[in-house]
Amino acid sequence: MRLDKYLKISRIIKRRTVANEACDAGRVEINGKVAKASVDVRVGDVISIRFGDKVTAVEVLQVKDIVRKEEATEMYREVI
Repeated sequence: MRLDKYLKISRIIKRRTVANEACDAGRVEINGKVAKASVDVRVGDVISIRFGDKVTAVEVLQVKDIVRKEEATEMYREVI
């Protein structure tokens, strides 16, 4: 699944266009490398997103195309 779509479906970022813009600005990394929006996300990948001074890192646990709102947080876990 594309990175921008994963960020939207897992509800880490609310809108796909915002996720796409964050990737284009170089604020999203997968496994320590700057990632474009079209990069494939796989189980076990670590995604880091910079929001200003804050850095959020999550590990991908599931990749699903359709997820209910209540199940979205089960797709990833936060990494400290």
